[in-house]
Amino acid sequence: MKPISKDEDRLWEEHLYREEPDSDFTLKVMQKLDGVSMERGENQHPFEKKSMRAHWMRRTGIAAAAVVILAGGAWFAFDRTAEPAQPAVNAVDQRLPDIPVPEEIRSAYLTDDYKRLKPLDLVINPNIQILDQGYTLKISDVLVDRSQIIIITEQSNPEGSTIPIVYPEAGRIHVTDEKGNSAASMAVDTRLSSGKYQRFVFQLNDDIPDHVFVRGELSYLKIPDHYNLDTGKITASNTTVDWSFQFKIDMTKAKLMAVEAPMNNTYTTPEGLKLNMTQLVRTPNGTRLDMNITLEDQLRAKVGENWADDMDLMYHIEIPETNEYRIFNENRPNARQAKFRLRDMSRLSENNDGQMKFSETWDPAYVTVDAKKIRFVLDGYTIPVWEEKSLEVDLEKMRKDAEIYTYVLQFEQYGDEILFSDFNYKPVWESYDKNYSLVLEGTGTFRNAFNDDHWVAVDSGGKEYPVQVIGFPDQPNNNGEYVADNLKLVIRGFYKEDGTRLTLKRNVVNREYHDVKWEVDLPSYTSLPWQK
Repeated sequence: MKPISKDEDRLWEEHLYREEPDSDFTLKVMQKLDGVSMERGENQHPFEKKSMRAHWMRRTGIAAAAVVILAGGAWFAFDRTAEPAQPAVNAVDQRLPDIPVPEEIRSAYLTDDYKRLKPLDLVINPNIQILDQGYTLKISDVLVDRSQIIIITEQSNPEGSTIPIVYPEAGRIHVTDEKGNSAASMAVDTRLSSGKYQRFVFQLNDDIPDHVFVRGELSYLKIPDHYNLDTGKITASNTTVDWSFQFKIDMTKAKLMAVEAPMNNTYTTPEGLKLNMTQLVRTPNGTRLDMNITLEDQLRAKVGENWADDMDLMYHIEIPETNEYRIFNENRPNARQAKFRLRDMSRLSENNDGQMKFSETWDPAYVTVDAKKIRFVLDGYTIPVWEEKSLEVDLEKMRKDAEIYTYVLQFEQYGDEILFSDFNYKPVWESYDKNYSLVLEGTGTFRNAFNDDHWVAVDSGGKEYPVQVIGFPDQPNNNGEYVADNLKLVIRGFYKEDGTRLTLKRNVVNREYHDVKWEVDLPSYTSLPWQK
């Protein structure tokens, strides 16, 4: 059997988490919080980075609470400890204008972005409203700066209810110049998302024309089948609609309201990860750092073809003049993610240079836009490497000795340790698999970023089974270790009749490296045009 693919993983997530919190309830809560700075979790876009330590818990904030209520039957999806409340951390320049904000902006959690851009005439309304066969697509607001274009859509069915989201990964939405050449790449907004409104974020290329065109090729869009969490049934849909559209954006003012500074700072880690900073872009809505990432031969030989999907940087930002210290992409309690993220992998195979463009845009709520002195400090990185380690499992002996607690399976690798002390057979997703799969239970202590590890199980006949790991903790202890007190490894498709012996293998380890030493003082400026 083949390992679980990312597409299959995503499909399960769509069925499990399609239900969203009531939009009116969410709006009321966010209206109460309007103007309050919040720690922001990661959005659950199909290719976005997951919540760093909970592989299957991919919703944050209010959405997470709603999922727990709606999908309580999924027994192992919520094996995580409660996260302690963290105090809000504000940057210095948080005086935003007191202006009315449209409901779709508030519901999409873009209030601060709107208040920064609207007074500068960087919010446009293309007035797109398309009705086809009773299905409606609306685009009312587009937020624009030199760095990103944020498009907000609302999609509803003939009854007026929100329908499942449109996925732009299929290449259905483009941002181009007048000749049709690409002018932007799809980026990720890591913040909360709304069930009623959807955000599409495009990061603009280095060379921007004065006018760009947003084109949606949403012809014959199939309305997705709907999975009902309560009944466990799928309602099929054969509806296709035509939601094609196009509108133009004048970029001249957005280009004027920005400061760009070229860079050429390079560093190679001892293991062979090469980083090259190329530019810093400041806009009213955030500060963007661009870099190219490549692998030296010694590291390239240890990783798979898709290393760029799961590699991540851990760093912090220091601003001495305002005493700001911001940890990004770490897994400590006070860490956070960049507001917008881009991984452009179009050049990974070009001339075999293996280069990925990596961009992170920091929210002004966390990194002061007009800070003169910003220092970037690399703390480490994570990357999945091929390194197989196996463990022989004898279920018959495990069950026999469990009563007197004399049998414990121990797995160790790169400082990670797992102790298995029990097993059971339980349904994976009841509506899809009526049989009960084998579940190994125990505890684990991890020093690596295990969320992208890959496991398989092999029975005595050589048949492989995919393994789902459940129960990863979200935060480290005081020793920097991640302790999972209720860890489960689900051997999907391995039933009682398949025997009592198997080999458990971890063949990909998401290694966490900290042997780095790199600090960069980012470029300053003489003036910021939007402050004049």
